[in-house]
Amino acid sequence: MTDLDDVALPHAVALSWGVAEQPHKGPRRELSIERIVEAAIELADAEGLGAVSMNRVATSLGFTTMSLYRYITSKDDLLLLMQDAALDIPAPPQPEVADWRAELHEWVTLTLETMRAHPWFADIPIGGVPITPNNLRVVDWGLRCLRETALTDTEKMATILLATGYARTYGTMERDIRRATAAGGPQAAVPGSNYGAALAELVTPERFPHLSPVFASGAYLEDLERDDDDGFDDFEYGLERILDGIAQFLRERAEGAPPAAPVDRAAVDRRDFYPKDEKVRAAAQARRELEQKLREAQKREREALAAARARADKAAAKEAAAEEKRAAKRRDG
Repeated sequence: MTDLDDVALPHAVALSWGVAEQPHKGPRRELSIERIVEAAIELADAEGLGAVSMNRVATSLGFTTMSLYRYITSKDDLLLLMQDAALDIPAPPQPEVADWRAELHEWVTLTLETMRAHPWFADIPIGGVPITPNNLRVVDWGLRCLRETALTDTEKMATILLATGYARTYGTMERDIRRATAAGGPQAAVPGSNYGAALAELVTPERFPHLSPVFASGAYLEDLERDDDDGFDDFEYGLERILDGIAQFLRERAEGAPPAAPVDRAAVDRRDFYPKDEKVRAAAQARRELEQKLREAQKREREALAAARARADKAAAKEAAAEEKRAAKRRDG
């Protein structure tokens, strides 16, 4: 077995490649790095990443915690090995006829499926460029999708980063909504949608000129309430638009179009100006105060209307009772 010093890799990375020296004597022959990682993944799949500890994993395997440290020296190393093991995805055979769009679509979709199978996957922070074997195998597969495009190597890597970033972001959002739903119980089946009535009065055209019409149409909360069976798939829609952009870029390159001019950040990026301008900050504060007063006035108006309706209902009920008495007297008279 190659010595760690010879390969100059972090210990967990060396373990993932199988080039780290293994313990010669273990507590029992049944324990191995693979069994430890498998047990940790089972625990994380069932209870989340927070449930994973060297002690919990050791207990699930019937060993002491110190026994595990003979194979994996830290929890951080264990997490890296779990992440790499989760990416052990068999790549489909390379098609005879290259179709970068169909292949990249499949690659991104299967990346999302990994996150769905292991919801804890995105909880492990990204510590740098991929250097473990399964991670690199996934990157290699992604680059295979782009093998016959006119992209440069740098552009291919940027495209892979874009595509996998989309899958990771969508998978994380989908997972977090699912967790919020589970934590909130049946009443929170669609987190946020139960506040629609209150938000309808707060999302005004004056304050949110572009969001307000979308909110009024119902499309904003429909995104949360949409059934997967209604024919519209948010993930597919976003992915297809990303692929459209790549396809357009490739068409323009094939037609010899000049590179797009760089964006003039000095002209469009005003983040350094507005927060430091005292007049803008004072105006924003005044706006917030006026909005608060407007909300209070609207609340008083609603209360006054409710009170007026209650008085009118009471008067109507009183008049109805009086009329009933008069009618009774007429019948008796």
